[in-house]
Amino acid sequence: MIALTLREVAEAVGGRLTGGAPDAPVAGAVTIDSRTVAAGDLFVALPGERVDGHDFLVAAAAAGAAGALTTRPDDALPCVVVDDAVAALGRLAAAVHGRLVGHGLVTLGITGSSGKTSTKDLLGQVLAEAGPTVSPPGSFNNDIGLPLTVLSADASTRYLVLEMGARGPGHIARLCAVARPRIGVVLNVGSAHLGEFGSPEGTARAKGELVEALPADGTAVLNADDPRVLGMAPRTRARVLTTGRADDAEVRATDVRLDGEGRASFTLAAAGERHPVALQVVGEHQVANALSAAGAALAAGMAPAAVARALSAAGARSRWRMEVTRRPDGVVVVNDAYNANPESMRAALAALAGMAGTRRVAVLGAMGELGPAAAAEHERLGRDAVAAGVDVIVAVGPDAVGIATGARAAGARDREGSVHVPDRAAARALLTEVLVPGDVVLVKASRAYGLELLAADLLSAGTAA
Repeated sequence: MIALTLREVAEAVGGRLTGGAPDAPVAGAVTIDSRTVAAGDLFVALPGERVDGHDFLVAAAAAGAAGALTTRPDDALPCVVVDDAVAALGRLAAAVHGRLVGHGLVTLGITGSSGKTSTKDLLGQVLAEAGPTVSPPGSFNNDIGLPLTVLSADASTRYLVLEMGARGPGHIARLCAVARPRIGVVLNVGSAHLGEFGSPEGTARAKGELVEALPADGTAVLNADDPRVLGMAPRTRARVLTTGRADDAEVRATDVRLDGEGRASFTLAAAGERHPVALQVVGEHQVANALSAAGAALAAGMAPAAVARALSAAGARSRWRMEVTRRPDGVVVVNDAYNANPESMRAALAALAGMAGTRRVAVLGAMGELGPAAAAEHERLGRDAVAAGVDVIVAVGPDAVGIATGARAAGARDREGSVHVPDRAAARALLTEVLVPGDVVLVKASRAYGLELLAADLLSAGTAA
């Protein structure tokens, strides 16, 4: 973060400073975790379901915090007291962002039903070739994570890449008020959080808040292969740049092919030029993510040849997203368990199908927040897994029973081709028994079901072997 005084922090958030000298500097980072506090940092005491940040003010002071953003005063260290710490965090980020834009910062926002983090990771690595870039690993895409990302930038930062999530109307507009992007990327409109949005059309209205926030001299990068995304073009004053495999897309991929590890290569066609790209990330669905990243980088001023080179060098940065690990015994574990919705599940199954192995095994948990469509979507997923050529389907947990039902309805044989187990322990026991060297195992579910722990179990079992 750029250096501020405690007085400037208080003015930015509309808070009241208690204790400390008003001109005392806050020259470090802004953090919500007292365990990471260093000298000069600003600690934000957030209330939580299990812990209250105010209980850690003494620890933050001992670590050298310059002050804290709180909802009540405390003698441990200088406090900027506000009514709502989360809202104040957003106001602080907005004030800092305004200053950074004055230093020439270019802000890029990314949204979509799936692929946000993967695209953000690709774009961050591409832009880093052109100048100092802030694009942290992980999904910092809400009212807490996005302001913290903004506040990790400083006067030397040239590009700020922000992931923008939404669980309802108005969420993305609120994030854009914190840090208005100059370039906005919309990836797709799918079934994620359908229970909250009500329909794909409702999702599209919410995701389109990003393009509505763009300035007239900005750029909206839209996926031409998704009609609902392309339909957002009239909602923005900004220039529209289309990406995709469609013949009329301005940034296109041609000659797409996969290697034995499921990684895509293609020719990037943009601005009248053609350049080869060989992705290091797994899955054909990454082509669309790479094209969106390419479009955003081109809008930011990079040349097509430089974009292609950087895409070919970019790797996976965030955990549990098509994270491929080969065990000593030859079993390959693909941990894609960070989150799931019908579209990302199908993309992961397609990626699994494209990987060379003795057998392809899909270990699938439930997909959350689908509303009334949940039962039908889980049964459809089981059928999709069979259609993708998966050899063994393991549905984990009571909410995933429909996956096994759908798989059996599509022809998978009980136990040999499709099985339902009650929990992670049962899944581990089964897989320990049936996996053989050369198998490729995909582990995927919505984040709430914690199947990343099962993936870790499988890797530990392979190490023990």
